[in-house]
Amino acid sequence: MNKQITDTLNRVHNALMPKTADLTFLLSLKTKEEQQILFRFADQVRQKHCGKGILLRGIIEFSNRCANPCPYCGLSFHNHSLSRYQLSKNEILDTVDRLHHQKIRTVILQSGEDPQMDPDWLADVIRSIRARFEMAITLSVGEKSLETYRCWKKAGADRYLLKIETASRSIYDSLHPGMNFSKRILCLKNLTKLGYQVGCGNMIGLIGQTTATIARDIQFFKKMDFDMIAIGPFIPHSKTPHGQEKPGDPELVLRTLALTRIVTKNSHLPSTTALASFGNDLKNQGFLAGANVLMLNFTPPSVLKDYDIYPGRKYTYLDENDSSSSLHAWADSLNRIIDYSIGNSLKSATTQTVNQQYI
Repeated sequence: MNKQITDTLNRVHNALMPKTADLTFLLSLKTKEEQQILFRFADQVRQKHCGKGILLRGIIEFSNRCANPCPYCGLSFHNHSLSRYQLSKNEILDTVDRLHHQKIRTVILQSGEDPQMDPDWLADVIRSIRARFEMAITLSVGEKSLETYRCWKKAGADRYLLKIETASRSIYDSLHPGMNFSKRILCLKNLTKLGYQVGCGNMIGLIGQTTATIARDIQFFKKMDFDMIAIGPFIPHSKTPHGQEKPGDPELVLRTLALTRIVTKNSHLPSTTALASFGNDLKNQGFLAGANVLMLNFTPPSVLKDYDIYPGRKYTYLDENDSSSSLHAWADSLNRIIDYSIGNSLKSATTQTVNQQYI
């Protein structure tokens, strides 16, 4: 059995596009011994293509306003019990200053998908961050027009996160009433054309999902050659229609993470907050299965509880009184180091070519 696993791993690693059957076989590994073969292989790929460093990203969840009806998400507009907020420009800048003080060189500005948010307001925020701080600016604010994406790119945004959650059109449609799978794909392509470093990702444990559909997610990540990919478990929220469903299997999340590392080679992969919400041990296992990015939450405490995507979020954060010694000790326990660099994409220049006609 071990030889079969190793042979399959080598095929998946070397293939221009891995076969669905090979991916589903590896996604279905159950015993600890079998999974460790997969995780060690992924860790070796991570070491070769990304090095020992754990990159740091600072998240500011600046608004929880969302117009989408996604039945699995606590930010859905159907959740009328949620107190909605949007930070002011000065509140965001003060938070970025706190983040910068901790030597974090990438800020992620994240919100729900709010069609009422003024694109020019966010462009002004981006320009102000760019003027004050030397850091990468990542946006995660959902589907927007090509013109809006262009506006934010000109203002100084570097990266954009837009998760697909599933590459299965039928599952996507069932989970996103009123939304459009083709539009999601178009947005991802527009972001790439504009020269953003583009992040995507999926959720493990969705209704209707199988190992075969997860395998096709991984193939989609390979085809699109994303710079960043986030993989996390579904966690039910009691205020949503899917609040009584079973949570995603964290071990399947780890297997998906490991295979995504093996297939995409040098995409930046976080050990996600959602995975960490199952316990610090799961977060650490993510870094032993191919992850190379740590998300640190800098959302102001006054609104943190209202960014209620799912219950039981385990935040990883640094406050102004923290020293970096505990962070470095933690990384050392994993035989890793903390990387304070800006952490740009590792994709080759040929895959990062910017089509100037779109800017």
